[in-house]
Amino acid sequence: MTTYPRYTSRDLELLPDVEGTRYEIIDGDLFVSKQPSLEHQYVCLVIGTALFTWSRATGQGRPYTAPGLVFDGDDDVAPDVVWISHQRLRTGRDAAGHLRVGPELAVEVVSPGAANERRDREFKLKLYSRQGVREYWIVDWQQRMVQVYRRASLALALVATLWDGDMLTSPLLPEFGLAVSDLWEPPEA
Repeated sequence: MTTYPRYTSRDLELLPDVEGTRYEIIDGDLFVSKQPSLEHQYVCLVIGTALFTWSRATGQGRPYTAPGLVFDGDDDVAPDVVWISHQRLRTGRDAAGHLRVGPELAVEVVSPGAANERRDREFKLKLYSRQGVREYWIVDWQQRMVQVYRRASLALALVATLWDGDMLTSPLLPEFGLAVSDLWEPPEA
């Protein structure tokens, strides 16, 4: 039986700093991905902007793009977007500026490739469930679809699959609404 090394957050410090490369660790497994596409980044910008506008209006929390979530030595990830309440932020940030607690909302925009999809749809779903994330959005810009997972007891469960024509809302964010069709980059003029 072949055993593989379990990676830790300390190991990330030893990896080469290669521009356009992102390293994440989930359950001690190392995941390496390349710089996201413009379409991916556009979706992150739209979601981050909508959450920022809502947060400014309500004063209930803050969104962050690609923050470091360092839960344990072998769970160190950077979701595309998160939203965290002021209360959790006060107690969940370390001296290095990383979050040590699950944010209320985590958002992953799926990058092309089976390994990327599996990381977001399986491994991160399990990780966010364990870490108390209350809601998880998986955005697939290629299929123009958003899957919404919400906490049901101890785990995140799929509660909605949204398409163009639907509104993205959340009980975590009263009066927040974002048209799914607004997530996609419009064709060039």
